[in-house]
Amino acid sequence: MLALIKSFGLKGLEGFPVQAEIDMHAGLPSYDIVGLADTAVKESKERVRSALKNSGYQYPVAAVVVNLAPADVKKEGTLYDLPIAVGMLAASKQIVYESLKKPVILGELSLNGEVRKVNGLLPMIISAVQQGERTFVIPKGNAAEAVFIEGATIYAVETLRQAVDFLTGATDLQPLQIRSWQSDMQSAHSDNDFKYIKGQYAAKRAMEIAVAGGHNIIMIGPPGAGKTMLARAVPSIMPNLTFDEALEVAKIHSVSGQLDGFIYERPFRSPHHSSTMVALTGGGNKARPGEISLAHNGVLFLDELPEYNRQTLETLRQPLEDGVITVARNALSVTYPADFMLIASMNPCPCGNYGSATAECKCTAAQIHKYLNKLSGPLLDRIDIHIEVDNVTYDQLQEDNLAETSETIKIRVNKARDIQLKRLSAFGRRCNAQMTPGDIKKFCKLDKQSALLLQDSFEKLNLTARAYNRILKVARTIADLEGAENITVKHIAESLQYRQLDRKYRV
Repeated sequence: MLALIKSFGLKGLEGFPVQAEIDMHAGLPSYDIVGLADTAVKESKERVRSALKNSGYQYPVAAVVVNLAPADVKKEGTLYDLPIAVGMLAASKQIVYESLKKPVILGELSLNGEVRKVNGLLPMIISAVQQGERTFVIPKGNAAEAVFIEGATIYAVETLRQAVDFLTGATDLQPLQIRSWQSDMQSAHSDNDFKYIKGQYAAKRAMEIAVAGGHNIIMIGPPGAGKTMLARAVPSIMPNLTFDEALEVAKIHSVSGQLDGFIYERPFRSPHHSSTMVALTGGGNKARPGEISLAHNGVLFLDELPEYNRQTLETLRQPLEDGVITVARNALSVTYPADFMLIASMNPCPCGNYGSATAECKCTAAQIHKYLNKLSGPLLDRIDIHIEVDNVTYDQLQEDNLAETSETIKIRVNKARDIQLKRLSAFGRRCNAQMTPGDIKKFCKLDKQSALLLQDSFEKLNLTARAYNRILKVARTIADLEGAENITVKHIAESLQYRQLDRKYRV
């Protein structure tokens, strides 16, 4: 007898329909699975066998053929265990499976019949709903990530027995209660607040500008100056996630197996400098998302930037420009979003004291050159803001008064972001960092005095065309923070201050 069970597969962040066809006929006992199944799918034979027996069902003594259609698309993972087990019960006539009640079924089976959580369920259900599916049976372990999907009736099961009883009508099961993401969202409390950061007024100003416009920023200074503390406080002044942004982030984290519940805060990723290129950009046998995609709509913090492999850093150049990364393999090409705010920090030399006002550098010119040469000019050009961070004084550390709070800074950031959204939303962009050359020409017009200052600086600093555009973007953000309609000379002057360090430290 033939049984047909609906399921779904995943390619990147897009789901595609899969039909599990289970055919059973008389003959020598055998089990064959076809349809470009990977090793994890083929191993379902043993999991399904034990799960059936330990759930009180009989494993059929027959020739069994399982086809996962379409047969020309690779199937990966353990999510087909549950649909295959249900199909085997239907094909062996142990249950009556009515066609009108056939939902999309997803889930891994343990040997005792428990239904386990699977990765990538969220983007699969979203794609399935977009393609007209409305009813789903999923593992209970995935319930927390599925309760915000509107237009779907989702049943969460704990065991194979519970799933079969529901599908055959032997028992009723209440669907998941769809919740409002906004009502669940709570204001996040963070110990990394700007009020605890002593001194560093120029650096905090630069951080505020960077967040307000979505600009990339690099901090250069001696160890212990507070660069890491500044970076970790950035999420506390970033605008709150919208539901669409949270959904994008949740889909990526679901595919990577790092989604626990749902997303309410912007991601902050801080990979170690020993991370490989694949870990940072994504890839591997299954083309999984990397750190730059996991940081989508959030922050990617690269501490001690020159310590990263240079070739690994160079792979960031294209995602920093385009906001996406395409991972290509022999038979697979997947595009993941990678629109993140890059925060980088570095020492100016191996000992860390080159250029410091309070400490003496002990490095030779050759050592400094070798250290700084790990960063290429094209990579630095893609970082909008360069800021020098020096050590704080003892008097600053002993100040009793707290600095300006993150909440106060966030109010200004949100006002600036609202201005940018009204200006750019019609073009599909959200912040100044995303402006195209056409947007810059339209929204970054300069008066005569500002144009002369920028021309003079462009020639003296030997800036590139990319640096020119980024100076204008940052100036536009500074103007937005002030609520100014037009860019003035003071906005250009401040923006230029954030483009000189790559020349100062270019030995």
